[in-house]
Amino acid sequence: MLYHLSQMLTPYWGPFRLLQSHAVLLASGTFAAAAVIAFFLPRLWNRLPRDRGKAICGPDGMKSAGKPTGAGYYVTLLSLPVLVLCVPMDVWDALTMAALYAAMLFGYLDDRSRVPWGELRKGLLDAVVSLAAAWFIAEGHGTGIWLPFVKGVWQVPTALYVPCAAFLLWFTMNATNCSDGVDGLAGTLTGISLAMLAVMLYVVVGYKPVANYFLVPCNPEAATWAIMTMTIAGGFGGYLWFNAEPSKVLMGDAGSRFLGMLVGAAVLVAGNPMLIIALSPIVLVNGGGGLAKLVLLRLAKRVGFDIGEDAAIRRIRFPLHDHCKKNLGWSNAQVLMRFTLLQLVVMPLLLLIIVKVR
Repeated sequence: MLYHLSQMLTPYWGPFRLLQSHAVLLASGTFAAAAVIAFFLPRLWNRLPRDRGKAICGPDGMKSAGKPTGAGYYVTLLSLPVLVLCVPMDVWDALTMAALYAAMLFGYLDDRSRVPWGELRKGLLDAVVSLAAAWFIAEGHGTGIWLPFVKGVWQVPTALYVPCAAFLLWFTMNATNCSDGVDGLAGTLTGISLAMLAVMLYVVVGYKPVANYFLVPCNPEAATWAIMTMTIAGGFGGYLWFNAEPSKVLMGDAGSRFLGMLVGAAVLVAGNPMLIIALSPIVLVNGGGGLAKLVLLRLAKRVGFDIGEDAAIRRIRFPLHDHCKKNLGWSNAQVLMRFTLLQLVVMPLLLLIIVKVR
């Protein structure tokens, strides 16, 4: 909104032209969302449902019992006016964002439910919003992709692009959700991913000279998504102020599903689905490893193959942060610090391989 208003107001006062700068909008959106959440969230979280804890995880699993959960509901809703003001979205971007908010709402309703929703119900709802978002992205940004190690752009048929993109969205959404078990962990890791995505979208994919240097297709509209990702990162930064250990509030499925799907959607807009490996490596291993283990064990059981209790896949707990706490004796603070450091060290190397080696 501010972008379009500035075009009308600049003739009357020159400095209004600054609102046409994507850099100004990005910085303004990030700060405004963080400030709004930091101010309003403590005044609203008593209205949230209370966490039931996880008795299956022992004493540590019950530390969260009684804390307000589902804060992602308020964080995303309070960030929405900032998004409307700072992000010059077109219709397809707005529809994609609507799909993300639908995923958030389903997560919030699960947080509020006295009886947790079953895997099948949540999985199907996640699949529906993922398919919708994938189709909106395909219509708004095309189906061309670029890959590491090879030059060129491949135009993928929409009938193939949409289900594959939907699977990526579904997987990142659930991997992020599974990583939400240590104070500040999922929010911090995803915040780093969103910040680096903003750099990729604004500086590399959205800026033609740099895009040409890296031999990637330029998408001028990617700058819009840079503003979007940083605005949401700012909003969840405001939340993390209160989620630092010992946390006062939890984001719940409402926040983790929204964040995971946003990362996946921004990767698709960047045009290279492989970027998800570079930008969310620890989330994919931590949360996605559990999904992979579950699928593998169920497939093995279905075909009659017995994976013994002593097999390595059974000895490793997932999410991986549970393994580090239970088997390695790490504290919550150690898990957060070490996982964050791993992400900061691994991410540049993987980005170099995926983006530069072509």
